[in-house]
Amino acid sequence: MRELTCDVAVIGAGPAGMAAAIAAREQGAEHVLIVERDIATGGILQQCIHPGFGLSYFNEELTGPEYADRFAARVQELGVEILFDSMVLRLSESGGLICSSPNSGMTHIKAGAVVLAMGCRERTRFNLRIPGTRPAGVYTAGSAQRLINRQNEMVGKRVVILGSGDIGMIMARRLTLEGAKVEAVVEIMSYLAGLTRNKVQCLDDFNIPLLLEHTVTRIVGERRVEGVWIAAVDEKRNPILSTEKFVACDTLLLSVGLLPENELTKAAGIKISPITNGPEVNQYMQTSSPHIFACGNVLHVNDLVDNVSVESQTAGKAAAQYAAGELSAANIIDCTAGTGVRYVCPQHIAVQSSDTSVRLYFRVRSPGGKTRIWAQRGDEVLKEKVVSRVSPGEMEHLDLNIPSTFDKSIISVQVEEVV
Repeated sequence: MRELTCDVAVIGAGPAGMAAAIAAREQGAEHVLIVERDIATGGILQQCIHPGFGLSYFNEELTGPEYADRFAARVQELGVEILFDSMVLRLSESGGLICSSPNSGMTHIKAGAVVLAMGCRERTRFNLRIPGTRPAGVYTAGSAQRLINRQNEMVGKRVVILGSGDIGMIMARRLTLEGAKVEAVVEIMSYLAGLTRNKVQCLDDFNIPLLLEHTVTRIVGERRVEGVWIAAVDEKRNPILSTEKFVACDTLLLSVGLLPENELTKAAGIKISPITNGPEVNQYMQTSSPHIFACGNVLHVNDLVDNVSVESQTAGKAAAQYAAGELSAANIIDCTAGTGVRYVCPQHIAVQSSDTSVRLYFRVRSPGGKTRIWAQRGDEVLKEKVVSRVSPGEMEHLDLNIPSTFDKSIISVQVEEVV
């Protein structure tokens, strides 16, 4: 088995992995190594040819490949080593990686710190258990996006999209531009799962119907999808069979959520959040295994890649500090989801010897208009703000200043609609 040694090893060369590697190198880590199972950098951004990236990070609008190329150029400039076509099989107990490649065989990488940046995968029909036959024409939205944008293969002519996630809405527009007829986007919840801007730009601008509080109950077809049955749902999200309606189509796209790729994480015994399905971390993106850090969609599913880049830079910088023996903490404060909040990330704050600035990301449970957001410690309100609207599909955040005098306690993030 080949042996390699590095200061910081990063798993994944998508936007999260590249941002983390750059930050680690800029922090002073001499040897930063990325392990990537694909044959190129960029991750999912390679197939995201639509604009809308970089608005907050670069203050300009870029396509996915353009956004990724800026990070790839910096990775190359800094001399970050990348092992392409290499699959990480497990995290070793010594803090390194065991990976396999068809070109170089088995490799053991010993690292001072490891950054997890494996991204996420789409939920499939198996996860939803939709009844019916198993004909051709059922795709996840991301797989359809790859087929059209990277392989120049059209997936169908008459399409129904289940789920109002961002990829699904973007594919509704993409399919329409390619000449397909999108019959409807069907969403089981009473509110949008993705960004409002994508509804406006991808559905409203192309007159594509959005059916809220509806779901697909059956798939019809033998060799190829011939249609689907759609029904309204009740308050418990159970189909109301008396409302079923048949919609003829030859393709069904599923845009029903993403799952962080955490098989390696779980096998390493790292504590996982039952809400995000990603590892629990502190403000340095440090997991329950001190030498392992996590960032991007492997940690929690983000709506904007700009946020992923910022979060991943934090992870990369902290990983370099840990590898150099410069990262330590005393008291730990837990961050919990209070009234109206689904989850908070990071889940813990490591109190330092000096005051620390921490950004808490969170998602609300339900949409609302004018809303008060605040963080509370006991009876003390640490920070609050009022926003014009909130939605579960859009990430919110609060910036806190954590004094060095804080003892072990709990911070709760809460929201309340302002009447």
